[in-house]
Amino acid sequence: MNLADSIPTHPAALSGKAPRALRDRMLFWGLIALFIFGLFGLIGATGWQETWDELRKLSAWQVGVLLALSMINYLLRGLRWHILACRLGICLPLRYSLLHFIGGFAMTITPARVGEFVRLRWLTRMTGWSIERVTPLPLADRAFDMAAMGLVLGVALLISGQGNISAGVVAITAIASAIVVTRPKLLIKLVEALFGAIGRWPRPFARLRQAARSMGLFSNAPTTGPALFLSVVGWMAEGYALYLLLQWMGAEVSIATATFIFVFATLAGGLTGAPGGLGGAEATMMVLLAMNGAPLHVALAATTVIRITTLWFAIALGAIVFPFSEALSHKSKTA
Repeated sequence: MNLADSIPTHPAALSGKAPRALRDRMLFWGLIALFIFGLFGLIGATGWQETWDELRKLSAWQVGVLLALSMINYLLRGLRWHILACRLGICLPLRYSLLHFIGGFAMTITPARVGEFVRLRWLTRMTGWSIERVTPLPLADRAFDMAAMGLVLGVALLISGQGNISAGVVAITAIASAIVVTRPKLLIKLVEALFGAIGRWPRPFARLRQAARSMGLFSNAPTTGPALFLSVVGWMAEGYALYLLLQWMGAEVSIATATFIFVFATLAGGLTGAPGGLGGAEATMMVLLAMNGAPLHVALAATTVIRITTLWFAIALGAIVFPFSEALSHKSKTA
């Protein structure tokens, strides 16, 4: 079954989806408004002039460096997406894979980031595959992201001296999660156990079980090694960007500590369930920066800039690329 075939066309079904879409939009804009309100509240509490002075320290070339480091992360992870897609049997040209991966960023701030699954819609159109056959791709992509972030976080904690036991726990947990996701037998047992506990929705669980069988494709060394390496380097580039930003603002924070703060804040924001980690990531980053000696107005300015050059930059790139990916998938479908 093609993904497009699963979209309801009956008027009653469409009318049922309208209130849900309106609710999602209201939730999204409500979260954005709450984030902006909280940001202005923090700026007011720390002093407008102090925060503005920190922002004015940055030159155009420095902002360009931050954006370039973010772009390195996106391109490396896009290359990882291409490698995983080829392993699954969808070996499209690299430029198509990059268009799909970056175009999906336009949907980052949808609830639970489910909008990023638009990449699967493009793939089903271009290949004619069913949604079940391409579903393992984003699961493997997330697994390698989690494993890489766990490794980077664990090493950064060890080097910065902020904790040894916790670093090992984080790294082991992330790697264990990646192992489970890329081992079909373990994943199938997990899906079956979850279905046994819930006892409902057999069809979605059957699809998950079918997708789980394909996850073993990603567990061999020729796939795992490059995918994990690209992920680690990509997230280290983002940590280095925060380190440079803090140095430019006069905050004495080591590169290991800056990397730990960025990765941990990103993970913490994701755990909140808010679109793009809004609110949670910013609050976590500010607290950790303040705990490591950065003045509050510096922590606020650095957090604002780094989120603009990472999250919002990705969304802007995705919005630019999205129409091209959409048009490409339609063209391939009719070709």
